[in-house]
Amino acid sequence: MEKGPGVTETYAIRFKSDVRVPMRDGVRLSADIYLPDAAGPFPTVLMRTPYDNNADVMIRKGRRLANEGYACVIQDCRGRFDSEGSFYPFVNEGPDGFDTQEWIGQQPWSNGRIGMAGASYLGQVQWTSAPLRSQYLTCLAPRVMAADLFRGLNYPGGALQLNVLMTWGMRTSGRTAQSIEYDDWREAFRTLPLRDADAAAGRDLPFWRDWLEHPTYDEYWAPHDIEARWGEIAAPALNMGGWYDLYSSHTFNAFAGLRQHGRTPEARGSRLIVGPWPHALSQSTKTGDVDFGARSMVDLEALELRWFDYWLKGIDNGIDAEPPLRLFIMGTNVWRDEHEWPLARTDWQRWHFHSGGRANTLLGDGVLAPAEPTEEPSDSFVYHPEHAVPTVGGNNCCSPHIVPWGPYDQRDVEMRSDVLCYTSEPLEQDLEVTGPIQVVLYAATDGPDTDWTAKLVDVRPSGYAQNLCDGIIRARYRESLVEPSPLEPGRIYRYEIDVMVTGNVFRKGHRIRVEISSSNFPRFDRNLNTGHPIGTDRELHAAHQTVWHSRAYPSHIVLPVIPPAG
Repeated sequence: MEKGPGVTETYAIRFKSDVRVPMRDGVRLSADIYLPDAAGPFPTVLMRTPYDNNADVMIRKGRRLANEGYACVIQDCRGRFDSEGSFYPFVNEGPDGFDTQEWIGQQPWSNGRIGMAGASYLGQVQWTSAPLRSQYLTCLAPRVMAADLFRGLNYPGGALQLNVLMTWGMRTSGRTAQSIEYDDWREAFRTLPLRDADAAAGRDLPFWRDWLEHPTYDEYWAPHDIEARWGEIAAPALNMGGWYDLYSSHTFNAFAGLRQHGRTPEARGSRLIVGPWPHALSQSTKTGDVDFGARSMVDLEALELRWFDYWLKGIDNGIDAEPPLRLFIMGTNVWRDEHEWPLARTDWQRWHFHSGGRANTLLGDGVLAPAEPTEEPSDSFVYHPEHAVPTVGGNNCCSPHIVPWGPYDQRDVEMRSDVLCYTSEPLEQDLEVTGPIQVVLYAATDGPDTDWTAKLVDVRPSGYAQNLCDGIIRARYRESLVEPSPLEPGRIYRYEIDVMVTGNVFRKGHRIRVEISSSNFPRFDRNLNTGHPIGTDRELHAAHQTVWHSRAYPSHIVLPVIPPAG
């Protein structure tokens, strides 16, 4: 099959439609198979999808891989399109993926080597089948997907990731794609109680109600936590992600987890590329408001093919000798190769919050600086869930026409009195911040529960405020995502907010800003401040919030500063 170093024949194609693959429980899943028109046997790329294996994008990929000398199996997930069974997101994908891999390995056209490909849900089916270790599974290529569904998708920081779960879940609910177009999606997101949101959309979704009935990390979610099972994965993974993807930090978790704990030397040779992209990777030079330039675009299909050529065909194309981590650094808009995550040379700096007690809005007196606070007055605001702070861009999915994703000007949000803004002086030189971001917040509320949100912003000399990353913590889960703990009203608690990740150079003359509030809606559901179980409430209570920054309560952000080269 191989013509020379890194060069392969181009093949005509044979096609097999609706091939029925038996699962262990007798359900048969439908697969379309694209084969090179040659004797074989061939290495195989497997893609498993809930979005129709007959979609144009699937057909094009199947044909392209067959042209390159691969068998390509594209399978409808259980209960979707032509496959038998009932669809319930995530639950059956591990066993179904394993059974499919075992079936492929025994076919006369298979050479016994299988790679998996695909993004989002098509990445989840890779992660969930990998620990089962089919003897034929050789490598993975997951894009934009978390390996821990509880923290990565459903309940980051303990708050329901409402936008993606509602827009995606309501549409991916029957055998075929479901069209739901509300007159006003933002009103739909306000449905109370939340457990009735499926009925309000004309749906009967057991999984929606199950998600709301399991707001803690419990036996329902544990089987979907592959981050706890890195040591069971033998296959290496080529991970692909975006700084503005909702799974950005979890893509890095997958890279670092396999590099450190993978079962085999091959798994510990996993790789990652991250660009300035949203959930749809490398589709445009522009994400949100910002054009990152022609260099921001990467041919991910070509990169993936090199990965498969190396692992499935044994072509010595040098990919194994390249640095394992490739990052696009925003601000300077350059690509850079790295070797580990977080970067070993990181200078972890605390930048503290300061004010004279009036940090409300970008016009307030909030200051961000390395200096530790002295005895300073606290800042306060009122959070009312009826008037929640709106999501403006950010790490969203999956309907940008409903809730846009990526970087946008945050100044309208920052003019709200329920948003505290802590802003640095203009920088005297460039400052690179690349790594995981954390805010440590000392705060109090007057009820049994509330939320705290944080956002990192790059402020240009013009005033344009570009969001970089954000996060949330639901107060009852401040100590544990397993056991909620109600608040004592008025008591000051320490909160650690995961603000995800970024790779950005704050240019000379720019300012660093941190926003603190109690809502980011509809990216996350609104905390109604009652302390009642999620999904059951119709009540909305105002919360009186206080943020402290003093010697005893030094609220701050931890910035992963990368020293300049040389």
